[in-house]
Amino acid sequence: MMLRAGGILKLAALIFAFLLAVFLAFQLLEINTDFKLGSVMSRSVPVNEAPTKPVRYKCGLSKPCPPGHFAFKMASGAASVVGPKICLEDKLLMSSVKNNVGRGINIALVNGKSGELIKTDFFDMWAGDVAPFIKFLKEIEDGTVVMMASYDDPSTKLNDEARKLVADLGSSVISNLGFRDNWIFVGGKGIKTKSPFEQHIKNSADTNKFEGWPEVLEMEGCVPQRQE
Repeated sequence: MMLRAGGILKLAALIFAFLLAVFLAFQLLEINTDFKLGSVMSRSVPVNEAPTKPVRYKCGLSKPCPPGHFAFKMASGAASVVGPKICLEDKLLMSSVKNNVGRGINIALVNGKSGELIKTDFFDMWAGDVAPFIKFLKEIEDGTVVMMASYDDPSTKLNDEARKLVADLGSSVISNLGFRDNWIFVGGKGIKTKSPFEQHIKNSADTNKFEGWPEVLEMEGCVPQRQE
């Protein structure tokens, strides 16, 4: 009876130890699971943290324009493949997508006070006639912002009269604009000084980025609004 009682006590002690070990194991597993779940939740659901959005300025400019200025961004044509692009105040005025650009000189006229588009047009300076271009330039009213961009060839049909009319809008480059040069320009009718918004790259076999064509020009800036 003594041995039997001792065996029963040992068995009971083993069973108790086993149950205690199982209980502790489950407790440890539960704590560990809660910790991992809490860590995941804390990483994936930030508290009071709103997603950040990149700052975007009009026409994709790198910085905003000051009050009283119009934001613009433009690009010349790419060889004879992709037409120029002109944007003002976040409005796309001319592009291949809008189907309102063409070979030669592309022009957008903008009201210098309101920033509203007046008209757009393009003039073929390779196979076209310079007379309509001259007529167009002469009819521009004072206070108008004039935006020009080349595509393919902007100069073959230009004559002295046409070049002078563009120079009167503030261009410093027009007198030297040559065959297949790339050129972008923002000036104005009635401007008293040369425009600071002009870029030009010569068509040269030594410097052309593409065979027979110079690289695309891009320009952005802030045009002062007409106040009077």
